[in-house]
Amino acid sequence: MAKNNSFIRLEGTLDGLTFFRKNGKNFVKTKSGVSRNRILNDPAYKRTRENMQEFGGAARCSKAFRDSFATIARLVGDTYLSARITGKLRGVLPSGVGLRGERTINVVDNVVSLVGLNFNVTKPFDSHFNAPSTGPVINASRDTVTWSIPDFSTDTYITQPEGATHCKLALAAGYTSNYEWEPALKSYEPVEDAPNGVGSVTYSAAIPLTGMVGAATDLTIDLTAYAPIPVTTALFAGTAIVFYQEVNGELYELAQGHCMKIAGGV
Repeated sequence: MAKNNSFIRLEGTLDGLTFFRKNGKNFVKTKSGVSRNRILNDPAYKRTRENMQEFGGAARCSKAFRDSFATIARLVGDTYLSARITGKLRGVLPSGVGLRGERTINVVDNVVSLVGLNFNVTKPFDSHFNAPSTGPVINASRDTVTWSIPDFSTDTYITQPEGATHCKLALAAGYTSNYEWEPALKSYEPVEDAPNGVGSVTYSAAIPLTGMVGAATDLTIDLTAYAPIPVTTALFAGTAIVFYQEVNGELYELAQGHCMKIAGGV
């Protein structure tokens, strides 16, 4: 793939060359000479088919993970969040049980692969909020998550975007099932349909960005409606901060500055 530096901006396919724009830049690439039919049927492309199947499974599992944080992901996620999560789950596959192309995506035994994930790589959560706390705590039944932050100075521990006057801390939690290959369906499916791709978010009261908060901030998410939780389903907990501007006594959510990371999982 090459860059198109011509002053002529083309898009589409011409004489075997495909012109397209990505992130404000112009690129050109040659059309693949291998047909889809050959990739799907030629024995020489067996390894390619295996990789395609597992990539598709990682993508389905990634969607379930993102769906479990859907109510806050739009605020804190970047353009490539989906691809980054899929890549991390693709990395889990080599340790899965089964033949190549059909290996289990064992999320439960690999939660560490997603812990520490920032939903926006240009806005790491720890760079914008680093007040001392023990982080989110998941109970033994995996149906309740708590996060307690002792009183802290907003001037010292929060890096705020321009125009922000207030913030809210948020605790998010979501379930993702292990995925396995189903030959009859020729696709990866969740080991357990429920809970999978579901979760919840809770926010603190608005915190003025002026000195000490004045008290501890305690957040709790009750997920007992989904209990009992299958052993093949993982629970992830995320911590986030959302910024606001006060105008005439009303708080308005800013368009930028929000951030979140996966801070725990089990």
